[in-house]
Amino acid sequence: MKQMSLRARLMSGFLLLTAICWGAASISAWFQARHTINELFDTQQMLFAKRLITLNPAELNRATLPATKKVLSDHRGQQEDDALAFAIFNRAGKRVFDDGEKGKDFLFEPNYRGFRDGSLRDDDDLWRMVWLNTPDGQYVVAVGQEWEYRDEMTGAVVRSTLLPWLFALPLMLILLLWLLQRELAPLKQIAHQLQRRLPDDSASLNAARLPSEVRPMVDALNGLFSRIHQMLQRERRFTSDAAHELRSPLAALKVQSEVVQLAHDDAEMRQHALVNLDAGIDRATRLVDQLLTLSRLDAQRTLAESETVDLAQLTQQAIVEQDSVAQRAGITLRLENLVGERFPYQGHALLLSLLLRNLLDNAIRYGRRGGTVTVTLRQQQLEISDNGLGVSEEALQRIGERFYRPPGQEKSGSGLGLSIVQHIAAIHGMQIRLANRPQGGFRVTFDLP
Repeated sequence: MKQMSLRARLMSGFLLLTAICWGAASISAWFQARHTINELFDTQQMLFAKRLITLNPAELNRATLPATKKVLSDHRGQQEDDALAFAIFNRAGKRVFDDGEKGKDFLFEPNYRGFRDGSLRDDDDLWRMVWLNTPDGQYVVAVGQEWEYRDEMTGAVVRSTLLPWLFALPLMLILLLWLLQRELAPLKQIAHQLQRRLPDDSASLNAARLPSEVRPMVDALNGLFSRIHQMLQRERRFTSDAAHELRSPLAALKVQSEVVQLAHDDAEMRQHALVNLDAGIDRATRLVDQLLTLSRLDAQRTLAESETVDLAQLTQQAIVEQDSVAQRAGITLRLENLVGERFPYQGHALLLSLLLRNLLDNAIRYGRRGGTVTVTLRQQQLEISDNGLGVSEEALQRIGERFYRPPGQEKSGSGLGLSIVQHIAAIHGMQIRLANRPQGGFRVTFDLP
């Protein structure tokens, strides 16, 4: 079943609510008007009856009331002669005077005084009656009014109140339809923008004239488009970087493979080519690992999860893991822990280990043989320094860029190590500073949050 549109649902809901409210208002108006009219006519009957008990019935027994049409030929108002009837009875129940119309059909009530409902002789219609005694107790006055007359009056009052609203309802519906069309127009514009939007379009949706209830959704969509655009850029950059950086290692592997094929009986040449081939595979593997790591870190701006890690133990473990590599390079690794045996820190253990491993690997790879790499832990600070040659001021400004390696480097590398370090530091909220040491060498300092 096809789902109704928002405009159709709003219109249907408005019509239903209008019908319910209009019906409830009509019923309430009917009862309130009926109650008010009954009070008014009861007061009228009582005043008329009190006026009649002050008269002398003996003087009225020969009088007859003329019809209204005979008294006034015009300007007699909207009234009926039988709207109000009366009769005067003696104690024996004999009618001594009446209005000449319905009053002559009143049935005598000898024992009841006050208001009550009753009927006339040979008439099934219900009447509202009031019975009063004269001051001397010799006569009984009855004043009555037909209930149908009161109900007709109530209906006329209610109709005169509600009919203008009923006639105004179509105009209200037309205005409501126009208002809905006008207010929902920005949503249609958003839908048209989404339909025409290209998959890689990063422009924000036009949120002009949007209702405040819809704006958060559009803002969320704009944020989503921005994140998708960044993700596509990261993927394109990763693909471009991988294609560019893997071209040389793969070409070198192909060359070494051809050397192995051409070596024939030259065992020394074959062995040399196999060693170079193995080293090339290691470099390509390292490059792919670093590219994948950097791609994952690009997509992560904050820590998805963290735990309390012992930074002192983590640093010591990283030094132990790199010690054999450092010994082969003729470099001594040293840890200076100035904060005690433990250094609790809130972070991601694997990423912090990767940060330390990359820094130590760079320090060992580009350090001076016979030199020392020192890791220093202080309160709110981590520092890794070496006593090598350092870098030039020009290279210092660009170090940390992707695939950038200072000129003149003889050691193999991809230029991604410090980029990975900077991403991990940013995720943990660390401030990183790269500088040459005054006494010679290079230093990386992290200000911990």
